[in-house]
Amino acid sequence: MSKTTFSIRDLASEFDVTTRSIRFYEDQGLLFPTRKGQTRIYSSQDRVRLKLILRGKRLGFSLAESKELFELWDQTPGGSMKQLERLQAKITEKKQALEQQLNDIAMLQIELDSAEARCQSAMQELLLQEQKALQEQNAK
Repeated sequence: MSKTTFSIRDLASEFDVTTRSIRFYEDQGLLFPTRKGQTRIYSSQDRVRLKLILRGKRLGFSLAESKELFELWDQTPGGSMKQLERLQAKITEKKQALEQQLNDIAMLQIELDSAEARCQSAMQELLLQEQKALQEQNAK
């Protein structure tokens, strides 16, 4: 039988995050634990949301974007065309941003390679000048 409620420590341990992070997500309106005195009691839905928040972060989604998707889902618990279209748009945005980052990285690599080659060439030129100066000095 699977567990239906979780403590903040359970979730922190399972997902390798701090309890402070989980409380922050709660403060941002992403998680909604019930309370028994001072103790937070998280539901299976909170556990799934935490998993999705962390997955979204790895994929580059902001917390605001995750919250927007959760709110769309909450409006239509079975999912909706609006939610799926919004998610598709977010995925397209992230893919475009990643493509731009890849292009930027490739350009930066070319620039660094060029700078490195110029630096090595300048160092060789300086070494040759130093050797020439030493030879002239020894010849005197």
